[in-house]
Amino acid sequence: MSSTNFSRNALAGLTTSFALVPECIAFALVAQLNPLAGLYGAFFICTMTALFGGRPGMISGAAGSMAVVIVALVAQHGLQYFLATVVLSGLIMLMFGLLRLGKLISMVPHPVMLGFVNGLAIVIAWSQLQHFKVGGAWMQGDALMWMCGLVALTMAVVYLLPRLTKAVPPALVAIVGVGLLSQLMHLPARTLGDMAHIAGGLPVWQIPMVPMTVETLRVVLPYALLMAVVGLLETLLTFNLTDEITETRGLPDRECVALGAANMVSGLFGGMGGCAMIGQTMINLGSGGRTRVSGAVAGIMILLFILFLSPLIERIPLAALVGVMFVVAQQTFAWGSLRVLGKVPRHDALLIVVVTAITVATDLAVAVLCGIVIAALSFAWRHAREIRTDVAQGADGVKHYTPHGTLFFASVAHFNDLFDVHGDPSAVTLDCRDLRLADHSAVVAVSALRERYAKAGKALQIQNLSKRCELLLNRAGTAVTA
Repeated sequence: MSSTNFSRNALAGLTTSFALVPECIAFALVAQLNPLAGLYGAFFICTMTALFGGRPGMISGAAGSMAVVIVALVAQHGLQYFLATVVLSGLIMLMFGLLRLGKLISMVPHPVMLGFVNGLAIVIAWSQLQHFKVGGAWMQGDALMWMCGLVALTMAVVYLLPRLTKAVPPALVAIVGVGLLSQLMHLPARTLGDMAHIAGGLPVWQIPMVPMTVETLRVVLPYALLMAVVGLLETLLTFNLTDEITETRGLPDRECVALGAANMVSGLFGGMGGCAMIGQTMINLGSGGRTRVSGAVAGIMILLFILFLSPLIERIPLAALVGVMFVVAQQTFAWGSLRVLGKVPRHDALLIVVVTAITVATDLAVAVLCGIVIAALSFAWRHAREIRTDVAQGADGVKHYTPHGTLFFASVAHFNDLFDVHGDPSAVTLDCRDLRLADHSAVVAVSALRERYAKAGKALQIQNLSKRCELLLNRAGTAVTA
């Protein structure tokens, strides 16, 4: 790696670390944890996935989607049960990767991806509004004016600086510049220090102090599974997005293994669980981060902030970070999806809107699962209507049916409507050379069709079945020899 490339990635990592701090603190507070738990989690997860994961350039850390999952657990059972849950969820993620199940993300349709990206962009922007509140009440007067002014200045620097130079990340210049301006002019701006003090020591190894019993497993396992599902979904979807942006291909299974190991280590050192973070990943990529260096620098800087640099970091205006995140939200949103809504099939347009809405209203896991179910049902409905048949009357009086398409649970009713059992002659053939039997419903449908002809006193002869389809029918007890 050249020195220029190393410097670019190191600066990208430094920029990303500034954006990680307030997010991790906020997520820790949401989960009713010490802010240091979020920062420790960000250090371990960001550094380990950067060094050992399968997607250089992607940033992982203590994520809000996983923090929301465990609020009830922390409230009811306390910190130690939470740490045990983080370790167990990490083990589940690790096993997911070792079993090479990362390829399952290919089953997520592109409209679901667009909905995921749009929904998270809205969530990123919406979550920044909390920084416009003080003590639960909206800012007013001069405080609001200065906050909005600094946010606007930050966004202007991020947008305009690349037109002058690309030597340094614009987000880094904006954060440092607005921070210096705020300090030199003694502006009444809220800072990171107003959220929480981030000074602390090195994380300490601590095995969760919970009883090793079946009852404990019954408490933590449901939360661990939910954390693992949410974490893997967000990571693999961000993984695909990073692949598209960088026009490279990563290793999803390796990423899952690294993420699982990182969560286990984080839990054993008192840190939160986490996964890929789309906002911070976009900052890293937009700042030129493409290698493992950027992610590793971001993670290590988090630890340095805790140990040595907290007095400086706590002076960074929240307005600068909010401005950067607003730009990230704008750049993350797939604006092109709005232009194609009227051009793509209606079911795809509906899918984009539904997944976006569910992501905003609930969470990512629910949105993606709903999107996959809707896409699958839509595909089944459309595919079911495509089955058709050619009908021919032979000179010998035998009527020949030659169906085309796939016979499965959704197409059975339409398949049955293709036959005129009572109006057909006594001898009928079913030519299956262009018919594929996909499931047990298809086997039952063919068997039931033969029985309907038999009850009507007619013979249905099945011809040209593929070896696989013939095996399915024979297993079901329907002989097909002809």
